[in-house]
Amino acid sequence: MKNDTIRSIKLEKHDTKDILDGHINGSLTVIWRDWDKIIKNHPKMIYVSSVNSGEIKGPHTHTRRESYFTCIHGKVIFVIKKPDGTYEEILSSDQNPIMVHVPKNYPSAHMNLSPSVSRILTLADIAWKPNDNEMINVDFDDYDWKKWKNVS
Repeated sequence: MKNDTIRSIKLEKHDTKDILDGHINGSLTVIWRDWDKIIKNHPKMIYVSSVNSGEIKGPHTHTRRESYFTCIHGKVIFVIKKPDGTYEEILSSDQNPIMVHVPKNYPSAHMNLSPSVSRILTLADIAWKPNDNEMINVDFDDYDWKKWKNVS
């Protein structure tokens, strides 16, 4: 499996049931299992970040790490700039859990489309250190962020 391709991976979501009467009491979403072969290089760091309503994180480029993002609370649009200058847009939410693979050297950003804080679970194949300097801020000057302003 090549690791230099943007991918959206539909995740398994299962209802969970009460042990006494079997009513649905929640859900379980599988993010990663070592035997799934979804992620070539096993994660070395896992973290949760948040983004406020209507706010954008990024855009920036990670020069050494592969990133796998899943919105676990709220609704987020991931925007990734491809080598040909076009953009790929992938929606992920707690209701529609999609894992977004952003290869190293692909600029990306994400915007919270929810009316409250959204949370993103990230798996990375390289652990971050404060002095890494492997992230480069970039501009998406030709991207229309306004089209997402009234989407929720």
